Amino acid sequence: MITATGNSKVKRVVQLNQKAKARKEEKVFLVEGLKMFLEAPVEKIRDVYVTESFYHKDEACREKLEKCNYEFVSEEVFQKMSDTKTPQGILCVVEQMNYRLEEMLQVENPLFVLLEDLQDPGNLGTIIRTGEGAGITGVIMTQNTVDIYNPKTIRATMGSIYRVPFLYINDVKETFMQLHKKGIQTYAAHLKGENYYNHYSFQGGTAFLIGNEGSGLQKETADMATAYLKIPMEGQVESLNAAIATSLLMYEARRQRNS
Repeated sequence: MITATGNSKVKRVVQLNQKAKARKEEKVFLVEGLKMFLEAPVEKIRDVYVTESFYHKDEACREKLEKCNYEFVSEEVFQKMSDTKTPQGILCVVEQMNYRLEEMLQVENPLFVLLEDLQDPGNLGTIIRTGEGAGITGVIMTQNTVDIYNPKTIRATMGSIYRVPFLYINDVKETFMQLHKKGIQTYAAHLKGENYYNHYSFQGGTAFLIGNEGSGLQKETADMATAYLKIPMEGQVESLNAAIATSLLMYEARRQRNS
């Protein structure tokens, strides 16, 4: 059992929690809690740290732990390693995912969300989670979008991080060319949209473009889209939270495709 907070393994986990650079260098991320551990693909789990008291709480947890490389840590040490205020008692180091746009484009009538410079980790995690529920093909992000492996993002995905394909892109224009070449219609969620989203058909290949929480989509990006669209709103509300707006669009596409 690891009982010293100065242990090198403890320091490593703290670094992985706090610094995107450390996660990128090791190509790993951290997940906490029983649900996130049980849903994690065994082949992706590198290390597991668990308190002795938690180990004895759940039989399913113990069964899976036997397939993993795990170590016991004291309650004090786990508190140091954890990113949550009330940790459950289990934490995993997991290998990062690796997806390619070319593979995603092989799906018939794909449904994508393209995020430009989104900054809130909770928004990104919610979009990933809701996207799984809506049946999207994948999430495409610009390089300035928040780190998807941020612990807050991981928690917000509630396990969908393991199942929803995603990737970061360097060249937005090149990505648009690939999407349009495949016949995928791109729709920019924009206040200047002339038509509400239910004006369009999303039954074919579709990509929704969502911009930064504060400034929205850059003009150059929005202008590459097939069309602008907007969400109907009453009262004096001008815009919606990015995750909420994305959810409405994804589920409209799902409704149309299932009707």
